[in-house]
Amino acid sequence: QVQLVESGGGLVQAGGSLRLSCGASGRTLSVYAVGWFRQAPGKEREFVAAISWSGGVTYYSNSVKGRFTISRANAKNTVYLQMNSLKPEDTALYYCAMRRGGVTQRAEYDYWGQGTQVTVSS
Repeated sequence: QVQLVESGGGLVQAGGSLRLSCGASGRTLSVYAVGWFRQAPGKEREFVAAISWSGGVTYYSNSVKGRFTISRANAKNTVYLQMNSLKPEDTALYYCAMRRGGVTQRAEYDYWGQGTQVTVSS
């Protein structure tokens, strides 16, 4: 049974930072591409960032490029999303997901976590 668990969410003021973590049990993350997605109330889920299994390839949505950084520590079986210069429009439930094969910005991932809430106050 594969389980992804996100952590690190919370309430932060605009301009602040948070670091989200995505850990896996039942599988080693090191052979999977991992993506972060988010969904705000009343909106569709959207892509945020993704990283290849090796960490050599990363993708970002235009809305977070330059502010967010995705990275991975395969020895710790963890993927991170460092979020800086947070804006109120970043408020959402953030999910991590993993898949075999190449990294993608599409929501074509095999396993998903339950999400961690990020709230940015103005």
